[in-house]
Amino acid sequence: MTPTLVPHHPARDWAEIQERMLVPLYEAVYERLGVGAGSRVLGLGCGSGLALLMAAARGARVAGVDRDHARVELARERLPEGVAVTEGVPEDLPYDVFTAFHATDRILPELTALTRSAQPGSTVVLGGWGPAERCATEPVLRVAARLADRRPGFRTDLDGLVAASGLRPASSGRVACPFGYASEGSAVRGLLSTGAFDEAVRATDLSQVEKEIAEALAPYVRADGTVWMPNVFRYVVARVR
Repeated sequence: MTPTLVPHHPARDWAEIQERMLVPLYEAVYERLGVGAGSRVLGLGCGSGLALLMAAARGARVAGVDRDHARVELARERLPEGVAVTEGVPEDLPYDVFTAFHATDRILPELTALTRSAQPGSTVVLGGWGPAERCATEPVLRVAARLADRRPGFRTDLDGLVAASGLRPASSGRVACPFGYASEGSAVRGLLSTGAFDEAVRATDLSQVEKEIAEALAPYVRADGTVWMPNVFRYVVARVR
C-alpha cells in the first residue's frame, strides 16, 4: 500500500531525512585523511552541508559547491557565518582536500578543472555505491531505471572518473552505510530526495513512482514499521598531479 505522504520538498527532505545516511562515510574519510585544524576542505556537491559541518567541527576551514539552489540555501542556513557555499566552483582554489561524496559522471568538468587549478599534491576524494551484492537499496533503485526506460545501473565508476580527470589514484576504502528510516513514508521521501528517481518522475508521474518505491521497500519494513537497508559505500582517494 502506498504510504500517505506530506508534500515533497526535495532539498529539505534531503537535509532532514537522507543526508545523515552517509555520516559513516564522511567520518571514515576524514579520519583516514586526518582532517582537522589546518585542513582546508572544499565540498563538491555539498548538498545541505552536513559533511562540511562535520569537517568544521574537526577544526577544518570549509567551503562548499552545489548546483541545487535550494540545497545551497539550506547549507548557508546551517553552516557558520562566513562559510562560502556557492552554485559554481570558485576560480581560486586555496584548498588541500576536495570531496565529492556523492560523485556521478556529471562532476567530471569540476574534477578536470581541479587538475588545472588546484595545488599539486592536493587530495581529492570521490564516494559512491559499493558492490551490488552489498547494497540492499539496489532493488529499490532499479525501479528508477525501469520507470525511466533505461538500463539498470546507479553505480558510478569512481576509478574511471579519476582517470578521465587526470588525477593520480592513491587508495580506496569501503564503509557500511545502512539506510534506516522511521517509517515507509519517510523512506520514500528520503529516496526521492536523492535525485535518483527524477527521470522516472518525469517519465511517469510522482504518485506512480511513490507507489513502486513503496512496493520495492516491502522486504525491508520491520515489524515496528521502521525500514532498514544495509549498504556498503566505496570511496577513492586521488591526488592532483
